[in-house]
Order: sequence, then structure tokens, then C-alpha cells
Amino acid sequence: MTERQKDRPWLMRTYAGHSTAEASNELYRRNLAKGQTGLSVAFDLPTQTGYDPDHILARGEVGRVGVPVSHLGDMRRLFQDIPLEQMNTSMTINATAMWLLALYQVVAEEQGADITRLQGTTQNDIVKEYLSRGTHVFPPGPSLRLTTDMIAYTVSHLPKWNPINICSYHLQEAGATPVQEIAYAMSTAIAVLDAVRDSGQVPQERMGDVVGRISFFVNAGVRFVEEMCKMRAFGRIWDRVTHERYGIENPKHRRFRYGVQVNSLGLTEAQPENNVQRIVLEMLAVTLSKDARARAVQLPAWNEALGLPRPWDQQWSLRIQQVLAYESDLLEYDDIFEGSKVIEAKVEQLVADSFAEIERIQEMGGAMAAVESGYLKSQLVSSHAARRARIESGEERIIGVNAFEGTEPNPLTADLDTAVQTVDPAVEARVIASLRNWRDTRYQPPFNHPRPCKALEKLKQAAKGTDNLMEATLECARAGVTTGEWAGALREVFGEFRAPTGVSSAPVAVAAEEGSALSEVRRRVELTARDLGVGKLRFLVGKPGLDGHSNGAEQIAVRARDAGFEVVYQGIRLTPEQIVDAALAEDVHAVGLSILSGSHAELVPDVLERLRVAGATDIPVIAGGIIPNGDAEQLRAAGVAAVFTPKDFDITHIVGRIVDEIRNANQLDPLEVPA
Repeated sequence: MTERQKDRPWLMRTYAGHSTAEASNELYRRNLAKGQTGLSVAFDLPTQTGYDPDHILARGEVGRVGVPVSHLGDMRRLFQDIPLEQMNTSMTINATAMWLLALYQVVAEEQGADITRLQGTTQNDIVKEYLSRGTHVFPPGPSLRLTTDMIAYTVSHLPKWNPINICSYHLQEAGATPVQEIAYAMSTAIAVLDAVRDSGQVPQERMGDVVGRISFFVNAGVRFVEEMCKMRAFGRIWDRVTHERYGIENPKHRRFRYGVQVNSLGLTEAQPENNVQRIVLEMLAVTLSKDARARAVQLPAWNEALGLPRPWDQQWSLRIQQVLAYESDLLEYDDIFEGSKVIEAKVEQLVADSFAEIERIQEMGGAMAAVESGYLKSQLVSSHAARRARIESGEERIIGVNAFEGTEPNPLTADLDTAVQTVDPAVEARVIASLRNWRDTRYQPPFNHPRPCKALEKLKQAAKGTDNLMEATLECARAGVTTGEWAGALREVFGEFRAPTGVSSAPVAVAAEEGSALSEVRRRVELTARDLGVGKLRFLVGKPGLDGHSNGAEQIAVRARDAGFEVVYQGIRLTPEQIVDAALAEDVHAVGLSILSGSHAELVPDVLERLRVAGATDIPVIAGGIIPNGDAEQLRAAGVAAVFTPKDFDITHIVGRIVDEIRNANQLDPLEVPA
């Protein structure tokens, strides 16, 4: 077979962005020079949740997990010397997707691009934000309107753009089984397509164009045979739903188009070198089958469970893709699984089970109703708890974590401080100074933007009515409006939304049978409550800052509840002040803080200081998350009672340690642990 007859490789991306627009631009140009064929932009949490860098909730979060983009000037710098007309850009952005797309379009116009040729994707899937990732802002109704308006606008003005990337990736990270991942993603797609059809903004004869521009963003775990079958099932279900429900006749429009980021949930802090083979196996799940092959692949780095990957780590992940695409013979063959009885049986089972769950959700009133009722969230919390229980019992083995734990010294992590990239804490102050300078000078040369207040007023008027919000948003972008101003105007009209936590309705995942680890922790909880003269020990689980990845916090909360604690868990996005106020009001015996975004160094000491000022130093504070060793030492020195990271997989043991810290803080004698 000649080279020309080979399939073209998929788009190769690296999810990247940090610190500032300038630093991220340099990283993008370097990655493109290494052979990356598309861009995947990671935005920081303030940008994702519609806050400017100087907002109280943005403290400690600026530039941490992505790039801050506060206004048109930042977007210009982010894509400087990168011709957007020739680029395929994916933007992981949801609640503020319309705003970031508007900024992108205006920068492209400034570059002289023909905007009808712009190619790329805005994730724009708000349902999974309510369920797993936590960067939602507005209630479900207005959120769906923003999505609908964007889809209608792009069909007419940006015909090559994917306005929504229905994203089941984070559902798997939150515990979804393959059936749940398929069913919840498809239910979201149905909700979106129904809304577009019913809005009247797109005539029926153009619904094929809408369906043809909807893409999906999926997860692939290490069970790569099952994951590959999942992708084949996804394609069949999408073909059937779009044909039967929406009457789409053109098979090209009905093709299941997806990109993938392989599983980060399964990456381990222990023996992190094992993550390389996990990433390879997960990539095979979405590339081996030609009929269900991903259109774009981005791979995490081997050290993402430790912290922010360096450029070299990202290069290693890119090279993994390039070896498969350019050195192997994978792209020379038709689908190698065609006719396999084993694969066909598994796919048929997944299709049948997924349609049954889709039907259940439709009977509830669809995906949005299932979000608001808490059904979807409680199902995910339950699935995740069951998975954690299998790991703790040893039924599910993870090499280096609960099996084959012995290891030689690891040269990759010999110096942990240099094994990951760190974001300079001074970046936040520089970004805030730059933002304030923008606000002060946006009306002056060389920018000469019109005053933003008129544009923001138009946006609010459009939001109160039924006009498509994209035109008013573009006007805001051109007027130099900031991310916080745009989102703030819509918050005034739409309000905000706090999603159900799923904790109270999650079933018991680990039985507290006599002699089990959980029954022993329950005994210690009861004895400690009795020693303190209270009915129940009370434990507050807090998520300070903007980090919305609540899976770990939810699992701790559920297990503490099952161990006999009264658990106070108010969900995500709280200030240290709110957490301390709740701790004092609820008279809790311990506070647990969960942060995965890297803002622990600023927010955890703030909670400690506020407790000290309130005279509540007898309440131990426990911290958990992706916390480098050096930072953990500093937190302990500052007064944190215990620090837990992803290597601490035994949740029952963690809850037991919390009991020990409560006893220690209250000067109670240690409890004997039965042999």
C-alpha cells in the first residue's frame, strides 16, 4: 500500500495555557513548531466562571489551570502571530463560551481573516458543568438559551465552526459507567437540538447543518476494548437519534464526530511512570477502530497527577501520538474489528442499555429536568463511590497504588520541585495590574474603544427579551468590555445557579459490617462524640475558590456520613470567609478543604487565619488535593493538621485520620485500634 492511500491522521492537540496570554502564546507557537496540528486552549477558572482577575473569588486562581483572558487585548496577545484563518482551535469554555467566541471572532477580523473560514470548537456543554466540573454560572434555562443562540449564529455566520462539543469526558471523571457516559451525553444532545429546533431561529431544512456541526468530546479509560466498543455504540446511537427524531437524511450530517482527551482520573501519583502506558492504551481505544476513530486527540502528560506539566512533558505526549500515526501501519487498513462476534455483542449490549437510560431521562422531562431534580448527579456520585469501594477492597487493581507497590527510586521524580511546572505567584498581581490599566485606557489611543456601558446596556436589554445574544456580545467585545463585566450584566438578568451536590441522596457504597474498616471508624466516631459530650461529630467539607472539580470532596463527604459524622457540605465556589462562617455557625469539630486547582497555598492559610481570629483554633483543618510535597510541608507548618493527595486512595482510612485529628485537637487520649 502506498503512502498516498493511507488515511489522514487525526488532529493532534495538547491542552495548554497558563500564567498569561503572552506566556501561552509562546507555548502555542512552540507546540505548533513541534508538529502539533491544532490548538486546544485551557482557560483559567476566573475566565471560565465569568470573573475578572481582581474579583474576590479569583484570588489564588489567576493563570493556574489555564490562561486568563479578561478582554479583547488579552485575546489579541494570546493569538499574536498565529493566523486564525489557517488554525483549528478548540476552546474548553462553557458558561462564558459565547463571550470567548466573540473575542476570537473579533481578533480574527482584526487579522483580516474571512470569518466564514474559521475552524474550531467551543465546548459550550453546560450540563456536564452542573454534574462534574463546576464552572456553571447561570440557571439551566438561560444557559440553554446561550447555547442555542450560539448555534443559530454560527450556522449563519461561522459555518465551519463547531458551536458545541457535547462533553462526556468529565462525566467519566465523575464516575460514569460507559452506559451513563453515552446516555447522559446523548440526552444533552437531545435537549440542545430540541431547543434549537423549537427556538425558530433555524429553519427545518437547515437542521442538517446544525446536526452536522455538533461534535462530542469523550473520555477513554484504560479498559480499552470496552472503550472502543463504547465509541462504536456512540456512533450507532447518534445515527439513529438524528435520523428518527430530527429527520436528518444526509448520512454525512449524521456522522458521529468526536475528539478525545484520554482519562486523567486513572493517572496515579504513585509510580507516575506507569501513566505513560495507561495513556498509550487509552489512545488505542479511540484510534484502532477506523469506523469509530476520533477526529482529534489530546493526551494528558505522565505527571498531571503531580501538578502542571512542563513543555517537555507535553512534547512526550505529542510524540506518543506521532509514533502511532507515522511509524505504525494503523492507518493502512479498513476497520480491523468488522465482523468480530465479541465486539458486535458488546456494542449491541451498550446500545440497548444506553437507549433504556436515555428513555428514562426523557420520561423525567429530559436532561435539564434530570439536572434540576438531582437525579443525574446522585447517579454519578453513586457510581464513583462504587468504583472507589472496588479499589479499596482490591477488587479493582491499580498498579503501584493497591498492587505491586514496591518500586525502585524514580529518576523522573527525584527532584519533585522540578518535575512539574510552577506558576509564579507574582503572575496574579501582574495580570490584575494589566486589567486595571486596560479599564483605565481602553477608550484612548491606540484602542479607541467606545464606552462599554452602552454595549452592556444593550446586552441586558437583549437578555430580558428574546433577541439572539451573540450580536450584543460581539458589540461588547469590540467596546473593550471585560469578562467580569459581560458575565456580571447577564448575572443581573439571569441570576446564578447552585447545582445539587448529590451527596445526601447517594446510597451507602461501603458496608460497615462487623470487623470491617468502616465499622471500626464508626466505633471511633461514636466514642469521640461521647467523649466530647455531643450527639454527633460534625464535619464541614469546603471547596474554597473557583475549583469546581468536586468529585473527591463528594466522596469524602459521603464516606464521612456513612461513618457516622453529621456532614456539612454546601457545594463549590465559596470564599474562605463563607467557609469559616459556616464552620462557626454549625459548630463543627473539623474542617476539610479540597482544592485541585493549585490555589491551596493562598486559600488554606486564609481559612486558618480566620479561624484563629475567631478563637476557634481547636477546630482542626485538613487539606486535600493536588498538592506538591513542598507545599504540603508549608501547609503543615502553617497549622494544617493533615494533608492528603491522590496517592491516599483509602477514603475510610482518611476519615479515620480525621477522627484522630479531632481527638488530638481536643486533647483526648488516642483510641486503641483493635489488632
